[in-house]
Amino acid sequence: MSINLNLLVQSALTESVLQHIAGRIGCAPESAKRVVSLSGPALIGAMMNKASSLEGARNLFASIMAPGTNALIAEELPHFAVQDDGFKTLVDAGANADTAIASHDSINVLAERIAEYTGVAASATRTLIGVVGATLFGVLKRHLTQHNGNPDQLPTLLGHQLPVVRANMTDAFANALGLGSVGAFIAGVASRLKAVAAHLEHPATQEAAAFSQPLEVPAAPEQHVKENARKKKWWWVALAAALALLAVLLGRGCSTEKPEDAAKPDALSDSGSDATAASETATAASAADQSSAPAALPGKDATMSAAVDASGVPTLSATVHDEQEKRQLTDALAAKFGAKEFHANIKVDPDTKPAAWIGKLDGLLPVLKLPGAHVRIAGDKIDLSGRAGDPALGWLGKLKSFFGDGWTISATDTAAATKALAAADAQAAASCAAKDAAKNLNLHPINFGFASNALPRAALDELAESAKSLKECNAAGKPVKLQIGGYSDSSGDPAANLHLSEKRARAVRSYLIRHGAPADTLTAEGFGDAHPVADNSTRKGRAANRRIEFKELN
Repeated sequence: MSINLNLLVQSALTESVLQHIAGRIGCAPESAKRVVSLSGPALIGAMMNKASSLEGARNLFASIMAPGTNALIAEELPHFAVQDDGFKTLVDAGANADTAIASHDSINVLAERIAEYTGVAASATRTLIGVVGATLFGVLKRHLTQHNGNPDQLPTLLGHQLPVVRANMTDAFANALGLGSVGAFIAGVASRLKAVAAHLEHPATQEAAAFSQPLEVPAAPEQHVKENARKKKWWWVALAAALALLAVLLGRGCSTEKPEDAAKPDALSDSGSDATAASETATAASAADQSSAPAALPGKDATMSAAVDASGVPTLSATVHDEQEKRQLTDALAAKFGAKEFHANIKVDPDTKPAAWIGKLDGLLPVLKLPGAHVRIAGDKIDLSGRAGDPALGWLGKLKSFFGDGWTISATDTAAATKALAAADAQAAASCAAKDAAKNLNLHPINFGFASNALPRAALDELAESAKSLKECNAAGKPVKLQIGGYSDSSGDPAANLHLSEKRARAVRSYLIRHGAPADTLTAEGFGDAHPVADNSTRKGRAANRRIEFKELN
């Protein structure tokens, strides 16, 4: 049931959502995004601290599962961001969430620290922190509801966020929230969360008094307060040490044991040894708890894509888990091909799973010396094409034998693929009529996100292929002239929708031109919410109406 809360929050607060919110609070969208990236881990840390006591965990769970918490907030944020009433509701929900997470003063100090760090006004930062808090609560409520919503799940789930908090929290933010230093907080919170979760799951077997309470550091402590506390602490330590030494000396002076027994520890020494052992055991247990704290597991497969040119020089791109894997892959390529006889773009992404295929490079690299070969790897799946997929060369069988069970290896027949591609090219060349081109383009709908003119990723490959066809038709003396029409749904101001729809049409035109389509054959025009193709009263219908339509031009 582990999830990455910070990632879910940032996914919900998309660029278009932040753009609208930033406009309302008077800051740049990029700055708003930076505030969100800093406040998310900080609020998660504060929630971990609160859930590390029994009462705190129960209260936090009750606040998350309260009727006022919106479990669908991730989907509804786009509407909240553009509607006045919706935005007010969002701000109110943020205020309620913040109060449940930490004290009002602590959140205000956190806002001031993040504002100093980002340059965003403290009032705007405070509003964004509230939005992040409301989103956190909504995401948590949805997840807990889907998993039966038991209170003992909350401390465990928050414990899984430890790597994110450790990587993103600073001492300034931690002190603002009353958590002390990041190191001290991280060192103790995992074991406390674990103990609270165990008690909530089996309350009859544990005592609440056995659990450490969350830290109670003032939100913005003054320097002299810190110094006084430190002095008092050392005074008590010194006093305790002196009393212990005096007791040992008195005990030895009054002893009636034989000289040969003098080397044996007396009762007080045993007590001290037991205390030391207990302390060491507690420290070891704490370290064990810390080392065994659940880490966020990588969620993406390691990938590699390689193409070999006619001279046998491979060009590849890859995404791997860490720098060690990157060096291992680079060194293997250099040893096989020579330092200047390959081209590689290798990225490191900690959210990528370890690349099991790197340990199999001895079997893979010979394929990358084959002119015209293409290899694609994603996790445990390998696809061969180009000359690597030629059945006559037998690489499919060789790699299946080399990799063994647990791998999915497939190959595309080069000869058949070449014939199919030639037939498709011939068909495309023969069909340069504007009417047919518009029809083919409309077979692949282009639908935009709410209030966005960013081209959807799913449409990019098709648009690039269409641009290539338009370029080829123009080169053959058969230019295809098209009108690109942009549309919106009926939400919001009609004038704004008209402007947005035109921006969508221009975005498509620009993309086609960048990929080779002749600029003088394409026009872009916006039509707003005119001619809807679906019901604007439903979410699905509105999504269908945020579209592009192609029409022939005479």
